Parts: sequence; structure tokens; C-alpha cells
Amino acid sequence: MVYKFRIFSDEADLFEREITIDAEALFIDLHHAILDSVGYDKSEMTSFFVCDENWEKEVEITLVEMDTNPEVDSWVMDKTHLNELVEDEGQHLIFMFDYLTERGFYMELEETTPGKHQAKPECISATGKAPQQHIDFDEFEKKAEATAKKVSADLDLDDDFYGDSEFDQDEFDNEGFNEGLGGDFGEAGISMDDF
Repeated sequence: MVYKFRIFSDEADLFEREITIDAEALFIDLHHAILDSVGYDKSEMTSFFVCDENWEKEVEITLVEMDTNPEVDSWVMDKTHLNELVEDEGQHLIFMFDYLTERGFYMELEETTPGKHQAKPECISATGKAPQQHIDFDEFEKKAEATAKKVSADLDLDDDFYGDSEFDQDEFDNEGFNEGLGGDFGEAGISMDDF
């Protein structure tokens, strides 16, 4: 069986790659095909994550053995075949290429072709420029702040959203309760002595 993966990024709108690969190939073969398709350095630590339909990470496939606990399943790229963890069209994965800033590509198993085999992975479509492999951490934080401000502006989260930002000590009695409720918790007739 041959898999066709579509690869895209939340950093570069026009970026997309399509890679075909045999279902029995190893994750390390897909790793190399992706890095070749974008021209990234292959010496960096990377991981694949098999995700649910909401892109929540479920299973990690690492470049090197990370877990020394024999009781825990660990998946390593050069020992794990694609069809061990991925088999359904529409399956989501993330290929993390930058651990420091947790940046990666989103991947979807777009198509499966039964009855065929493919000796080597192949990038069959390349659109747009890939985001840079490394990003300055300070620059990354600035982008994150700008994104947060944009989201806040889009949602109109001004000071009134969180309530009155002015604190007025006169609104509270000596025990710190709002005087509008009364020191005995209003009309309920409950006093602090009940506690």
C-alpha cells in the first residue's frame, strides 16, 4: 500500500508538500523525505506525533531512543513502520522540527492506494517556501505576543471584559464582604458566627 501525506504549516500560508511513501516504510524514511523536501539540516532533533482529529498529540515517535523504562511503549523512527501507527485516511500527525519553540508541520494522510508498493519516498508536489528551520527565541516570543494581542483585539477583550478594574475600599465592610450583601450575608440571616 502507498500513502500520500499532505504537509502544511501554520507559519507559511502558501507552503504545502505532498509526499508518497510505502506504508511499510519506516518513520525515519518519512523524516528524511520531509527534510529533503524543505531543505532543512538533518542533524536536528525531531519527532512525529500521531494526533487525534483535533490535533491533540497521542503517540510520539522519536528520532532516538528516549525512554529507558522497559514497561513503557516507546516508538523510535528507525524501528517503527508507518502502518504500525497510521492506517486511516484523514489521520493527523505533527512533525516537530524545532523543539525549543515547539514548531512543526501539520500532516494528514490524504490518500491510501492498496495493492501498490513504492521503493523510495517521493515529494510529488511542492508549493511555497517552507518557514525557516530555526527562529531566534526572542523573535519567537515577540511573534507570540503579537498573536495574543491580535486575538485579544479580535475578541474585544478590553478592561470591561474582566470587570471593574477600579478597587473601592468603601464598597467593603471591615470583614472584606460587599456591604451590599450586609455583614450577615444579606437576607439569609447567616452570620460569620455560624462558621
